[in-house]
Amino acid sequence: MKAMVYRRYGGPDVLEPAELPEPKTHVDSVLVRVKAAALNPADLAMQAGALDGAVDTYFPVIPGWDIAGVVERPGLATPEFSAGDEVVGYVRSDVQRAHGGLAELVAADVRTLVRKPRTMSFAQASALPLAGLTAYQAVVHTLGVERGRTLLVHGAAGGVGSLAVQIARSRGTRVIGTVSPPDHDYLRTLGAEPVAYGHGAADRVRELVPEGVDAVLDTVGGGVLTATAQAAAPGARVASLVDIGVPGVAPVFCRMDHADLTALVELADADKLHVRIGATYPLARAADAQRALAAGETPGKIVVEID
Repeated sequence: MKAMVYRRYGGPDVLEPAELPEPKTHVDSVLVRVKAAALNPADLAMQAGALDGAVDTYFPVIPGWDIAGVVERPGLATPEFSAGDEVVGYVRSDVQRAHGGLAELVAADVRTLVRKPRTMSFAQASALPLAGLTAYQAVVHTLGVERGRTLLVHGAAGGVGSLAVQIARSRGTRVIGTVSPPDHDYLRTLGAEPVAYGHGAADRVRELVPEGVDAVLDTVGGGVLTATAQAAAPGARVASLVDIGVPGVAPVFCRMDHADLTALVELADADKLHVRIGATYPLARAADAQRALAAGETPGKIVVEID
């Protein structure tokens, strides 16, 4: 099969094409023909060796955790799926190896897959797992937002932030989002109220919610929680993807959960959850896709499509 791999740590320049054997499958795994794989900042960090001291790596490595594709061959103990089923999955492994989304085929544990949303293309569906699970777990499990409450999302137009906005809105929560001025109209289409980043952001939030917000989700870091602390009501719940270890701030990590990923698919099929795709690249240009991700100038998710 065709794949993009790296044989040493580094940036996009170490990514190269390779011909590899078809992945082996166990009785409870499924062989998936990948149609699209979304990129995430975590891919770049892992490829650069950021977690070399914590994660075993066996080169060559195929990067990519978010996939959407078609079941090529189900395992003997996977009655949930049949050949031809369209699926989406979060195929993160405990080790780095030749097992990732930037390939024509991937062997996926059945517990990492759910059926693809009917309303989404393969590219859109592939962008859902990591960002969607992170947003869902932050909003639903960590912050517990609900109808009648108010949530402030920092970085509300980003991959996680935009999904968090939509998940919270689906639960009847009022959402205020900090975004740059060009994204104000986009945020309004998601049902949220935009405020500008920067000096005075807390005052701008208070103008909209004089009593203070009930919960805060930080997806960007860089001191935004400190800068907007006065925007929160007494006893407000606060969570962050970035500022880990701060007293009073709950950390948020992405964890594969079959029920949570299924809930995201159901929201998508109910027309309550949409993914913004910024750019797509063919497999052969995956390194260019990584460069675009690293530059951070493309609004929306960056996806590699595999023909």
